[in-house]
Amino acid sequence: MSANPAISPIQQSTAIRHDWQLDEVQALYALPFNELIFKAQIIHRENFDPNEIQVSSLLSIKTGSCSEDCGYCPQSARYDSDLTPEALMPIDAVLKAAQQARDQGASRFCMGAAWRQPKDRDIERVVEMVQGVKALGMETCVTLGMLTDEQTARLKDGGLDYYNHNLDTSEDYYSEIITTRTYQDRLDTLARVRDAGINVCCGGIVGMGESDIDRSKLLIELANMPKHPESVPVNMLVQVEGTPLMGTEALDPLIFIRTIAVARIMMPNSRVRLSAGRNNMSDEMQALCFLAGANSIFYGDKLLTTDNPMTNHDRRLFERLGLHSGGSSYA
Repeated sequence: MSANPAISPIQQSTAIRHDWQLDEVQALYALPFNELIFKAQIIHRENFDPNEIQVSSLLSIKTGSCSEDCGYCPQSARYDSDLTPEALMPIDAVLKAAQQARDQGASRFCMGAAWRQPKDRDIERVVEMVQGVKALGMETCVTLGMLTDEQTARLKDGGLDYYNHNLDTSEDYYSEIITTRTYQDRLDTLARVRDAGINVCCGGIVGMGESDIDRSKLLIELANMPKHPESVPVNMLVQVEGTPLMGTEALDPLIFIRTIAVARIMMPNSRVRLSAGRNNMSDEMQALCFLAGANSIFYGDKLLTTDNPMTNHDRRLFERLGLHSGGSSYA
């Protein structure tokens, strides 16, 4: 884990908890804003370089025609979102995109495929992509849906660094967003990945109409796992025409920033990533998120199928804030 060398492992380990209770998390959310940010920033500085941002790039390697009914996702075959489905990309095209991402400063290349669950032959092609990306000197991450034990082991043997599988929201609110797979299905996949020794990338989406309690329960689910996810992406809902969540009332930006801060306090050693929704965030809002403990972003003009700030814009923002890219999310 990338951390401040001035802090001993003993000091760091005392902050790691897996027994968070709802009243504690709600109390954190209820703190005066300045106090919450200050608390989060202290914890952030104990574990990370406060001016370093880990940069990832995300590519959709298989787009659309997904059988799931996730209410936020334009890739579902159930919704008319004007998205053009695309088959699994050729390996050379994926590696070309990875090299471009590396040249632009990304240290991790993430590949997403719109599957409920991949077939074994799909896994073999993905493993070839993983090995090709690693040969470029980059960390690798994939998100492919649910996995079997055998598929998980194959990805581990193939050298995969991270597997992304978000919980999305609290278990209580989950059925309002997704009905085609259960919350336990997601937890089972995460357990397989963790038990196989692959780093876990797991977070959620806020702004889907969930309550304050739902946001607290999502963070509790993440922080009370046997091991905290190495990466915790916090997504702001991107509303897409044709999806059921289009027209959802926008979330107060300060609540989003509070969520970042509470995640940092509860999971001190995790990379907390600003993920979807950054294109709708002001530079000032992003700066507050970094102050609250976010220390990872996605570079590139697309996050799977939705817009993301241009790389040059992010570079200028980093310069204005005195931030630099770098760092690995695991030892």
